[in-house]
Amino acid sequence: MHLQTQALVIVVVYLVVMLGIGFIVGKLNIKNSEDYMVAGRRMGLFFVAFSLSANNIGGGSTTGLAQRAYGEWGISAVWYVLAASIAMIPLAYFAPKIRKTMAVTIPEVVGRRFGNVSSSITAVLSVLSLFCLTSSQIAAAGSVVSTLLGIPTNVALVAAGFVVIFYTTFGGMVADQVADLIQFCVILVGLAIATPFVIEGCGGWEAVSSALPPAQLDFTTIGVVTIIGYIFNYFCTFLAGPEMVSRFESAKDEKTATHAAWLSAVLMAAMAFFPTLLGLCAAATMPGLPNEGANAMLEVTTSHAPEFVAGIVCAAIICATMSSADSNLLCMSTIIMNDLYLKFGGRELTDKQKVFYTRACNVVFALIAIGISMFGVPIVTMNTFAFGIRCAGPFAAYGLGLVVKNATKNSGIISLVGGTIGFLFWQFLSGGDFLFGILPVVFGCFVSVVVFFVVNAIEWKRGVPAAPSAYLEE
Repeated sequence: MHLQTQALVIVVVYLVVMLGIGFIVGKLNIKNSEDYMVAGRRMGLFFVAFSLSANNIGGGSTTGLAQRAYGEWGISAVWYVLAASIAMIPLAYFAPKIRKTMAVTIPEVVGRRFGNVSSSITAVLSVLSLFCLTSSQIAAAGSVVSTLLGIPTNVALVAAGFVVIFYTTFGGMVADQVADLIQFCVILVGLAIATPFVIEGCGGWEAVSSALPPAQLDFTTIGVVTIIGYIFNYFCTFLAGPEMVSRFESAKDEKTATHAAWLSAVLMAAMAFFPTLLGLCAAATMPGLPNEGANAMLEVTTSHAPEFVAGIVCAAIICATMSSADSNLLCMSTIIMNDLYLKFGGRELTDKQKVFYTRACNVVFALIAIGISMFGVPIVTMNTFAFGIRCAGPFAAYGLGLVVKNATKNSGIISLVGGTIGFLFWQFLSGGDFLFGILPVVFGCFVSVVVFFVVNAIEWKRGVPAAPSAYLEE
């Protein structure tokens, strides 16, 4: 019961800090729509890098990673997050190009190159995806809060959702990145402090390793094909991910965007090991946990670490599950305003009106997301569909549209449709899992790239002119 009280104090402090960030930033830093949507394009290296990292280290990369290590994956579970770190390295090549566009959203860039039809398709796919992701993150946060504090799940969902609504709606991108920096620091420092305590409490690493079967200590247990598949999966979802792109767009310059990608890779690599080691400690000392070790990280920490350390881990888990919901919500509202309402709404808006309507979208769509989260749709199912539907089609049109200068208009539009169909086809065949070592989103992105180059090859032979540039100054 003492632990529950301690966890409650930590949760309350965390929520108050998040609410305070939103209120203060909203008062001091939001002067126009660019401030609200892309932080005035003035964010420095650490804010951008930590925000990139926090958006990728959620519940699946903390409690979920420990659960995988607890099970058959063993220490090879580290690749679940380490693959994301490796995927950030090639993204450093695209980061300055993303910042150079001076755009706000992915559909805006796609529309510049390939026309309004491609922009609208990309916007609809992104909004659908972000709805699912916002709902899943609120569901994950609510579930954790409910478990830790012993309150009804629906009450926890509403509480978590309203905190996200408040600080995102008031503070926009600036509050989002400040919150992300705090959240990632709590996650990283909390788990870094807890891991040595837990290992020592379990008798030291030699005792832990000797209690585990050899397969759980093999870094390649999940298979090389699966590891490579995860790297491609993360690269695809990062390059065509609205919340990732918005971070690069918020950087103060192209050099900052590049360095932020490299620093984020290091931060995520560091994060990969702590949950994995905690999961292994649980497997060695606490076999037979319910739900296949779903709460292995919390169970082993509360059993083998001091109470204050367990309290820090509670805070880290909550931060991890909430660190992506704010970004998804803000990106969704920004795309709805920039790429749908302003394009088809039929009326001009002042800058203050743009901010007001974007804030209103945050509130309305977060409330809908809270409602969706209460239906109990499996989080993994929502996330798998969301990442695929937003990335597979736009991957070539956006990513290659930045670097292939002579690409034709039809190559972007047709690759959008082809990649989306490819994703849905592989999703149906594989049930959302790996089939022949290939995830649906990777297959869909591959199809979009093939279609992109095939259409270009045909049209280049026919002398079809290149589409307009993705960059304003060209």
